[in-house]
Amino acid sequence: MKKVVALCLLAGAMVSSMYALGDKKNKKQTVITVLDYQDATAPNSFDDNKLIWDAFEAAHPDIKIEREVLFNEPFHQKAAAYAASGKMPDVFYMWPSGRSSPIHTNHLAKDLTPFLKKDGLIADYNPVCISPKEQESGYVAEIPFGLTVTHMLYVNTAVLKECGLSIPKTYDELKAQVPVLKNHGYETILMANMDDWVMESCMFSMVAGRFGGKDWADKILSGKAKFTDKNFIDSVRFIKTLYDDGVISKTTLSTSYGDVPGLFASKKGAYLIDGDWRVGAFITDQSTGKALISKADQQNSIEVINFPEIPGEVAHGTNSGIVGVGYGMSSKLKKGSAEEKAAWELIKWLSGPYTQQRRLDTGASFPSLVKGIVYDNAKMDPLSVKRGKFYETPTATTPVFDGVFDTSVNTVFNADLQQLGLGKKTPEQICAETQKAFDEWKASKK
Repeated sequence: MKKVVALCLLAGAMVSSMYALGDKKNKKQTVITVLDYQDATAPNSFDDNKLIWDAFEAAHPDIKIEREVLFNEPFHQKAAAYAASGKMPDVFYMWPSGRSSPIHTNHLAKDLTPFLKKDGLIADYNPVCISPKEQESGYVAEIPFGLTVTHMLYVNTAVLKECGLSIPKTYDELKAQVPVLKNHGYETILMANMDDWVMESCMFSMVAGRFGGKDWADKILSGKAKFTDKNFIDSVRFIKTLYDDGVISKTTLSTSYGDVPGLFASKKGAYLIDGDWRVGAFITDQSTGKALISKADQQNSIEVINFPEIPGEVAHGTNSGIVGVGYGMSSKLKKGSAEEKAAWELIKWLSGPYTQQRRLDTGASFPSLVKGIVYDNAKMDPLSVKRGKFYETPTATTPVFDGVFDTSVNTVFNADLQQLGLGKKTPEQICAETQKAFDEWKASKK
C-alpha cells in the first residue's frame, strides 16, 4: 500500500510539475519564506522533505517556498533573532509558549482562528489543541501537531532481566537498582543534560506537579505562591537527590541531546528520560528499513512508562504535558495578500490530514486532528503503538515549567539546575534566584 501511495504521489507530482512548467511562463509564483525545525538525523526526515515539502510545491505550482531548516539551539537562536527584529518569516515552526514567548507576547504571529473558521475546520481538531487558553498569545498562533507529555521513562527490560531486576514501582526500588546495574557495567538513567532545557522540561516539570499539584504554576503566576515555598523547594531537592543517589549520573551533564538516543539504543543504561517525541528517534526509517532499535527489540525489550512513585509526592502518578508545536504565520503579512493566502495554504497542508497521517504512521507525533485520520497499528512500529497506549493511562496532566513562565525566568532556572547537578548551588539558592527572576519579569510588565 505504501508503494502504491508513493507511486501515486510521484505521478501526481510529475503531472503537477508539467502543468507548473507551462504555468510559470504565464503566471508569477508567490514566494513565501519558512523557518523550519528538523533533526536531519532522525528517521524519515529525508523522505519528509520529499513527501511533505516537495509534494506541497508540486500540488501548488503557483507557490514557491524558500525554506531555512535548523535544529535545537541553532533554531532557537535564529528564531530569537527574528523575533528581536520584529519581523518573522512568513511561516515558522513554533511552540505554544516557552521558547516562542517573544513571538506570542509581541504578537508576531497571526491568530489562525479566522482562517480555521472560514474553511470550516474548527470541528476537525481536538478542542484542547485549538483552545486560545493553551497558547501564551491568548489566541491560536499555531495549530499544534497534537498533545504531548514532556516526561517519559524509557525502559530496557532486557538489561533489567540480565541484572535480575524488574520495572520499579517506587523511587526506593529504583534507587536500589543503582549498585546492581553498576556492577553489570550499566548506568541507571541516561539523560541529555548538557542541553539545559532537558532536565527542566523532561524531568523537573513532572516532579513539580507531583509535589505541587495541577495548579502549582497558576498559584505562582497569581501571587498566591512563590518559588521559595516548600513544595517547590522539595521538587528541586528531589532533583539533587537523583544525582546524590546516582540514579542520574553527573556525567549526563556532558551528554548532548544528539548523542543520548544512540547511548540508550546501545544499552549503555537501563533507562532514558526524555519527552514522548523521542520515540521518533528509535523507529524505522521507511526509506532504508533500518531503525536505531529493531522492531523485534522494540516489541520485546523496550517499554515506556511514567516515573515511579516519589517519596513525599501529593499528586500521585501525574505527568507534565502541554499542547504541541506547530506552524505560525507572520502577523506582518498583509490581510488578503497573495502571500497570506499562500502561507495559509501551507499551514493547512502541514497541519492537515495528509501530513498528520504521515506523522502518525512514522511515529513522529500523535495527531491533533479528530477527523480524517486512520489509526492502523500495522503501519506503526511497536514503540509507536506503545506510545499510544501510554496516553491511555488515566492520569492528571500538570504544567510544563517552560510552557508557563517567561524565557527570562526559564533561562535562570535551567542554568541553575545544571549548577545543582554539578554541586555548585543548593536548592534554596536556586529557588531564591528563580523567584528574583520572576519578580523582575513581573515588574517589567507593569
